[in-house]
Amino acid sequence: PALFMENARKGSIVSRANSIGSTSASSVPNTDDEDSDYHQESYKESYKDQRRRAHTQAEQKRRDAIKKGYNDLQAIVPTCEQQDFSIGSQKLSKAIVLQKTIDYIQFLHKEKKKQEEEVSTLRKDVMALKIMKVNYEQIVKAHQDNPNEGKNQVSDEVKFNVFQGIMDSLFQSFNASVSVTSFQELSACVFSWIEEQCKPQTLRDVVIGVLHKVKSQLY
Repeated sequence: PALFMENARKGSIVSRANSIGSTSASSVPNTDDEDSDYHQESYKESYKDQRRRAHTQAEQKRRDAIKKGYNDLQAIVPTCEQQDFSIGSQKLSKAIVLQKTIDYIQFLHKEKKKQEEEVSTLRKDVMALKIMKVNYEQIVKAHQDNPNEGKNQVSDEVKFNVFQGIMDSLFQSFNASVSVTSFQELSACVFSWIEEQCKPQTLRDVVIGVLHKVKSQLY
């Protein structure tokens, strides 16, 4: 009996020791798992910070680019350099800069169209002058080939007198038949005058009369 009691006492001590050991072991923190969670959480926070920082930098670049664009517009567009009296010395707003830029672009389009029309007109004038140059060169060449041909030609003074006589006759009939009191009367009378005084037979008689008059003055 004494041996049995001793063994029982030892078994109870061992059991309590195991129980205490397991309790102590369960209360001890698992440092390996916590270190892993800490590093993972730290990495997540660092990644978020990086993304936030990258987003902030991208947004700042975008704003800087927009600001530079507006500054370039103010430097290029002449009307942006002129301060309105209503605004005073205040900085132009983005809306005003855009509106002035639109107005200036429209102005440039009109100027470009106007210049294109002028260039087209000048090209036509150049073409006409080239044609006249060729014709005059042919006339000069013809005179050089036949130097005696122009001796019997009518002088410029006689031609002018004939032209003046025809125009004077037409003006006299125009002044007597056409009323210039108003545009309506002018429009109504001028067509009837053309129909009556500018007929081929009437003009022929006028020209013949002027030629006889000039001939009588010359001889």
